[in-house]
Amino acid sequence: MPLPKMPLLAHPCHPTHSRRTLLPGRVVAVYLSALALLPLTLAALPGDAAWAQTPAKQLFGKKRAPADLQSRAIGSYAKGCLAGGRALSIDGPAWQAMRLSRNRNWGHPVLVAFLEKLAVDAQAYDGWNGLLVGDLAQPRGGPMLTGHASHQIGLDADIWLRPMPERRFTRSEREKVSAISMLKTGTRTVDANKFTMAHLRLIKRAASTPGVARIFVHPGIKKALCDRAGDDRAWLRQVRPWYGHHYHFHVRMSCPPGNPGCKNQAPPPVGDGCGKELAWWLSDEPWKPKKPVKKDPNKKPVKRRQVTLSDLPSACSAVLDAAPLQTASAARSAVAPDNILPLQALPKPRPLPN
Repeated sequence: MPLPKMPLLAHPCHPTHSRRTLLPGRVVAVYLSALALLPLTLAALPGDAAWAQTPAKQLFGKKRAPADLQSRAIGSYAKGCLAGGRALSIDGPAWQAMRLSRNRNWGHPVLVAFLEKLAVDAQAYDGWNGLLVGDLAQPRGGPMLTGHASHQIGLDADIWLRPMPERRFTRSEREKVSAISMLKTGTRTVDANKFTMAHLRLIKRAASTPGVARIFVHPGIKKALCDRAGDDRAWLRQVRPWYGHHYHFHVRMSCPPGNPGCKNQAPPPVGDGCGKELAWWLSDEPWKPKKPVKKDPNKKPVKRRQVTLSDLPSACSAVLDAAPLQTASAARSAVAPDNILPLQALPKPRPLPN
């Protein structure tokens, strides 16, 4: 009985094999050899079609450990996943991770190293006792059950604008303690008693670090940074106004070298961003509620389609199906914090003028 025809599979890191005629006796040996080299490809072929159509946030949300794969950011910030995620320790010499029950203290090694270095430098130079770090990504990235649309590829992190206290929060406190808004109540203007020059220096340090693509802050915070930046304004280009973000700022790293399939966001517009664009954000226009769309009572409502695994890069199937990383030591950052360039020491903090 002749052997059935078998499709040739291509490893994502190797060229596709050329189709050539093989002697029947060698077919099995060739395919066995190929299969041994293709664990990721085979993992990306789920046997259950229904699994591929399950909302991706459910599949990634229930994974409690990272994939035991080489670290790699896959896809775009709002449509992708994370291979070989590394944990930011819940306690460090200059930081504490918050909201531990979410299990979102995972990131690409480059992001983890950046956060560790930023916290230590902020403590040494910028008047911070330490940083409170919010969400990074899930152990394998991907869409989340609640909250963020981005934070999917291990290159996004939220840093609270509330300084770390001198003591360690308990696990219970880390679920209950609230971040603090930097705005005057009911306004889009920062409260000078809360937002100090220490905040400016921290955001400047983050935005000035090589590899940081963007920092998202509330428009009122961007305005305070523009007003007090002085002559050194190049870093302001990376600081982008966005809704929310007055309790924390959001760091987004660029795709690291050697991460094929990672998609960068377009660079920010040239300039410090303190002109017409910021004026628009501070006007009433962005905050007007959208006019409700008149619905046809005879038309059946369309259920919003959920993002599924088939909507994500194909490599995310392999990430989801990979064995979990077993050892705690293996989950530590593989990139030394010293690889993140420090900035020069900055002046001690002082309150912003009214």
